[in-house]
Amino acid sequence: MSEIRLYISTTEKQAEHALALMSDAFEEEGFAIATMEIDEKNDIWEASVYVFRPDEAEVYDRFAALLAADFPGVQIQREELPDIDWIAKSLEGLKPVRAGRFVVHGSHDRGTARIGEIAIEIDAGQAFGTGHHGTTAGCLEVIHKVMRARTVRRVLDLGTGSGVLAIAARKLAPVTVLATDIDPIATRVARENVRLNGIASGIALETAPGFHSTAFGHHGPFDLIIANILARPLMRMAPQLAAQLAPGGDVILSGILASQRWKVLAAYNSLGLRHVRTIWREGWVTIHLDNRR
Repeated sequence: MSEIRLYISTTEKQAEHALALMSDAFEEEGFAIATMEIDEKNDIWEASVYVFRPDEAEVYDRFAALLAADFPGVQIQREELPDIDWIAKSLEGLKPVRAGRFVVHGSHDRGTARIGEIAIEIDAGQAFGTGHHGTTAGCLEVIHKVMRARTVRRVLDLGTGSGVLAIAARKLAPVTVLATDIDPIATRVARENVRLNGIASGIALETAPGFHSTAFGHHGPFDLIIANILARPLMRMAPQLAAQLAPGGDVILSGILASQRWKVLAAYNSLGLRHVRTIWREGWVTIHLDNRR
């Protein structure tokens, strides 16, 4: 099915503002949004939302209404994208990513890990999480910090995507991990990646929307919860997530634009979780909290 890119041309500052507006409007419905630099010298950027043809008319109207107040007279442009496996194409030639002790690489860079590094192989697939996005790399860095500082036994990877974070935790220490995703395709891809990385046990994979699964009660409470999702779902599920955390536990949250961090922090601070650190990468943040007193 053809994919359509609806976009506007503007400045870097205005593109960031448009991205924040689009995030609030489209993130929960699964529409991909992005900004990209077109001309550095002339400060030309594009802010885009990606849709399939059946959704184009509706999303176009919503996009126009969203921009009307702050972008008067802006022209929404349209690009029809060729039917290409963009995940596979995006990974072509990507260099390994290092975060903490982890190095995430594709099969084309197998064997590049240095002494003391933990290699995680994630190739092209149909799920989010190759390590190259700032949110995934930020999570890997904080996972390493947390698990180096204290003993962790039970881990929850909520919204596992490719499974990279669950694999990282399991490779770092002999923990048990519950990895869940709302998307059955992601669960299947994560299972394949677990096998690819030579992990025979210790990671349970479940397709589960939110916390509606008996798996949480069976595997929890958790010493470490990792949720690399999006800001609004993270805020909405804050009480349920906090309830799954063991005393003295840690939480790693990501998928959060820098402009959204205060709202997310407020949602979790109100439940008694303490802010430990924030990692900044490429306009996104990864937030580390705990419930230690």
